[in-house]
Amino acid sequence: MIRKLINAAVLIVGLGALGVGLSAQTQGQKSRTSTANAYNEAGANQQPLYSDYKGVRIGMAADEARAKLGQPTLKADDQDYYMFSDKETVQIAYNAAHKVICISIDYIGGVGAPDYRNVVGADIDVKPDGSMYKLVRYEPLGFWVSYNRTANYPVVIVTITIQKIVF
Repeated sequence: MIRKLINAAVLIVGLGALGVGLSAQTQGQKSRTSTANAYNEAGANQQPLYSDYKGVRIGMAADEARAKLGQPTLKADDQDYYMFSDKETVQIAYNAAHKVICISIDYIGGVGAPDYRNVVGADIDVKPDGSMYKLVRYEPLGFWVSYNRTANYPVVIVTITIQKIVF
């Protein structure tokens, strides 16, 4: 049973990473620079649309995060993995002080995923294959939020990531 869960987790994380990698590779250097500046400006003066997952937020103690989410499917000192259903998983990463530094949620098939406008705002980069990506930095708050939707190869995966900005 544990081996099946680990295999499923590896597959999901791998597919999510593949989508992020493909999205990142398709952007040219020029568009990356101008896009990054637009993201910095967009997040600099606004309150985040999406800043927590089920009450778990950046900087929260690991014990508090676990109290909000329950018993993780896989647990370690630096990361927890939760499988809420076969369509929704979350990884929570912790620093050496056991504080949340990253929250990454995967919605397999896009099922249950919030609309991108409620995560990163109205303007999003949509590729011809249907994939989407946007990252908004909230420098004054010390974190960024991204929305990544893979193309339909073989299944859509929506990944929302909230991560601490390391200065």
